[in-house]
Amino acid sequence: MLIAQISDPHVLAPGKLFHAPEKAAPLGAGPDWSRIDTAACLAQAVVELNALAPRPDVAVVTGDLVDHGSAAEYEHLRAILAALVMPVFVIPDNHDSREGMREAFAREGYLPRAGFLHYAIEEYSLRIVALDTHIPGEHGGLLCAERLAWFELTLEAAPERPTVVLMHHPPFATGIAHMDRYGLRDAAAFAEIVSRNRQIERILCGHLHRAIDRRFVGTVAGTAPSTAHQLLLDLEPQAPLQFVFEPPGYQLHLWGEGTGLVSHTAILGDWPGPYPFRAAG
Repeated sequence: MLIAQISDPHVLAPGKLFHAPEKAAPLGAGPDWSRIDTAACLAQAVVELNALAPRPDVAVVTGDLVDHGSAAEYEHLRAILAALVMPVFVIPDNHDSREGMREAFAREGYLPRAGFLHYAIEEYSLRIVALDTHIPGEHGGLLCAERLAWFELTLEAAPERPTVVLMHHPPFATGIAHMDRYGLRDAAAFAEIVSRNRQIERILCGHLHRAIDRRFVGTVAGTAPSTAHQLLLDLEPQAPLQFVFEPPGYQLHLWGEGTGLVSHTAILGDWPGPYPFRAAG
């Protein structure tokens, strides 16, 4: 089974561009230095995922689907994702709206009609368990007692099935201090549940706009790059939050009975090559 993971597209309404405040402009920057067409970036990701061989069985989008949680943004997002030729599963987070997502993806049938947007997808060789860490109006994430209880019961229902967990906020500190201040609250309670469920192959996260991995109580947890802008890799404790025009990316998670889960981080875009290492003959 092959899962394509994209994350943090931050889609805006048609005609709108993401931009940083003018006071953040670097010395000598031109007038368009901070303007990012996040919707066009996501559309390009869809084109590239559709062209992959082998083609992914499913795609997952690990949160921050849109930038302001508006109906116009979700309509735009849905129109872009509709071009994917494989099923797509989404989770919310801090830039999202539960009700906006529920309405936008109601026809797919996997999101609950009320309450938290957590769910399990059972029909593939790798089970997908999705968690909702959204706190309305806040940047950080939370798995409250109700969500943790659902998570534990869902895992206990299929202890022998290899599973990936989707969640927006990573359950570990990354060293990017500004983002760590808006991380997952009470990650220790989540870790306790994970430690008792050895079927979890990997925890797929977003939020950081970078690929970051860590061993996590018997499994691996990691974040995926954004399909648009990336956050600056700055490990100074007092560093401000900044973004950079590093290439956007995605991840591919390949599952096999004999090999387990192998994850690859790929870069989106049209790059020179491929070329053979040696000339023919």
